[in-house]
Amino acid sequence: MLTEAGRKLEELIKKAIDDHQITAKELDEIHHLASQDGHIDHHERILLKQLHQMIADKTIKRVP
Repeated sequence: MLTEAGRKLEELIKKAIDDHQITAKELDEIHHLASQDGHIDHHERILLKQLHQMIADKTIKRVP
C-alpha cells in the first residue's frame, strides 16, 4: 500500500527527474518526507535509491 507520504515523495522525485536537477532544499524535503513517519517503507527505499543513483551518475544535477 502506497502512503500519502510515498505519493508525495514520488511526485518530488519525478519533478527532479523531469527538471534534470535538484536543489539542496528539495533533497532535504525528500529525505524529511521519507523519514517523517519514523519508517522508510520498501517503496520509499526504492525511490530514494533510484534518486541517489541518478545524482551519482549525474542524470540529475545537484544545484544550489
